[in-house]
Amino acid sequence: MRAVQFARTGGPEVLELVEVETPPPAPGQVLIRHEAIGINFIDTYHRSGLYPVKLPTTPGGEAAGVVEALGDGVTRLRVGDRVAYSGGFGAYAEANVVAAERVVKVPDNVDARVAAASLLKGMTVEAFVRRCYPVQAGQTVLVHAAAGGVGQIMVQWLKAIGAEVIATVGSEAKAARARELGADHVILYREQDVAAEVRRITGGKGVPVAYDSVGKDTFEGTLGSLARRGWFVSFGNASGPAPAVEPFRLSRGGSLVFTRPTLFDFIVTTEELDASAQALFEMIGSGKIKIEIGQTFPLAEARAAHEALESRATVGASLLIP
Repeated sequence: MRAVQFARTGGPEVLELVEVETPPPAPGQVLIRHEAIGINFIDTYHRSGLYPVKLPTTPGGEAAGVVEALGDGVTRLRVGDRVAYSGGFGAYAEANVVAAERVVKVPDNVDARVAAASLLKGMTVEAFVRRCYPVQAGQTVLVHAAAGGVGQIMVQWLKAIGAEVIATVGSEAKAARARELGADHVILYREQDVAAEVRRITGGKGVPVAYDSVGKDTFEGTLGSLARRGWFVSFGNASGPAPAVEPFRLSRGGSLVFTRPTLFDFIVTTEELDASAQALFEMIGSGKIKIEIGQTFPLAEARAAHEALESRATVGASLLIP
């Protein structure tokens, strides 16, 4: 089968298309023939070396497709099941073997491309807005990169539960998209003072929670936007890693909470995984969340996909198609 690998860390140019043997499923695993592969920013962190991995590596931790073979002992899935998974490595390929307990079934009313484009991002949103900081109806929430893959889902989810959303974006085109998704207020974070705008919108109070996937460029603005006892949920490095936080700054800012959550601490068990995916697919199936697949790339063009992602040229979710 064809797969994309990198044998050294670096820029998108280290990604290479290679021929490898299709792996047989070991006990407890299933072989999934991919129909669509999700592209996520974490893939670029692995490729660049920001998050070290064993080399050579086939990147990617998200895909949807059909179960083609079962390893010994697998009972929760059958050959022919429509499934998706998020986590691990090996997704940038025509097929992959995955632990059966980390695979979720995709309902008939959700397309494979939608599942691949939304599972990691959507479960991240579910975990962060329902369990990391349980957002309540009527609360005002700051969402950075609102036109990105996670941001689009987050804005829609927050509006569905009755929150007021202040969205930040990097361009007028993305501002228009954020408004289409339901954002109540939009800030161009490269041109406007985010903290000052948030204070103006909230009557000086600030927001109880801010979700920041941008990192370095938005760090100070996010910190200055928080209300007393506000939560700073940092979960990405799109502009580079966020700086270190001195504990006294959190105290001085009003007993603030800074957290760096990762989805996988919220889906440790198969039961947690299934519940998170089910909540996401229900939101999609009900029409409350629409997944925008902004761009697709052939598997052989993974390098171009990473270049587009890192240049912030993408809108919505990006997919590789085997």
